Amino acid sequence: MASVGKTFWLGVRRSLGLGTPPVVLAYRGYGTRREAYLQGHVLDDRLLRESSPRDSWWQNVRAMLSRFLSVTIPDAVVRIRLFDQEVTTTTDEDGCFSVQITFPEQVTPGWYTAFYSVENPLNEGPDELVTQEEVLIVSSDVNYGIISDVDDTIIISHASQTLQKLRLILTKNASTRLPFPGVAALYQQFQDNSVEGAPNPFFFISSSEWNLYDFLVEFCAIQNIPKGVFLLDNLKKGLLDVVRSGGGTHNHKLEKARSLLNLYPDLSFVLFGDSGQRDADLYASLSREFPDRILAIYIRQVSNGPTRENVMQHFQDIPLSMDRICLTAKTEEVAQHAGKLGLLNEQAVRLVREAVEGD
Repeated sequence: MASVGKTFWLGVRRSLGLGTPPVVLAYRGYGTRREAYLQGHVLDDRLLRESSPRDSWWQNVRAMLSRFLSVTIPDAVVRIRLFDQEVTTTTDEDGCFSVQITFPEQVTPGWYTAFYSVENPLNEGPDELVTQEEVLIVSSDVNYGIISDVDDTIIISHASQTLQKLRLILTKNASTRLPFPGVAALYQQFQDNSVEGAPNPFFFISSSEWNLYDFLVEFCAIQNIPKGVFLLDNLKKGLLDVVRSGGGTHNHKLEKARSLLNLYPDLSFVLFGDSGQRDADLYASLSREFPDRILAIYIRQVSNGPTRENVMQHFQDIPLSMDRICLTAKTEEVAQHAGKLGLLNEQAVRLVREAVEGD
């Protein structure tokens, strides 16, 4: 961005009370016992704090505007350390960095911490920007992996209704946004239905932008939704992008899901999405490419979405048996379907049903 434009946006943010020192934002990484993939952004301004149910609508608006008005910093040198491996990379023109780290020996599966540092490229704030974030090394011994959409799949978003979506984005926060009844219990049971105590890994692939990463992580933690890796859309930069949040072709979701199935060739997956966007179409394409590795597809039917016939037509010519596809608006029906397929046991189905009744 030209220096005049950069100065202008800095002035706008500070007039709104959004001015903060530059930051390095790292996202949860993932990998195998031999390699890991890590990425993040370096930004010159970002308002970061935990939300509260007592936050005013204006505090929520300020926080959300800060997420979309941050200016990215290109050519920043980022040092990353994971285990005893250290790599150095440089942010691209969008302020993004992305690295692959290869391990000399296999590592034990589980969650680990990666450390990031950037020499402050601006004249404001500390000399060095530091942060840390977790990395999931996936075990090949788990029963299956889970790929889930976010908007209108786990969190009520009204993604296909622009005004309602915008109201929620701007005036609510991670403490006041609502999940669908029973979703946390359902996902916890899918995570726990594994072998030898190794939890099944979760990957949240969404058309929400990286701007919303901290919001989504906090929301899932508050709602007790299993910790997972987020793979989001490109960072947006501007007021208009708040309105367009979550839009686009959604093709990046198919690309990211495909990359996961290629990275973990011995792992089968369960897919979760909703009928409001293109999840049915994308998941049908994925099942054609990997017919033996998609165990089930769950599509949450949203009230203003396409008809059942229009959704199910995406699956007419796929090799996956139609009894492995479930289109429903009710979380408990997902659990019952998964129980019939053997993806959840009877106790898990009962716990989900009780959670829905209690929500």
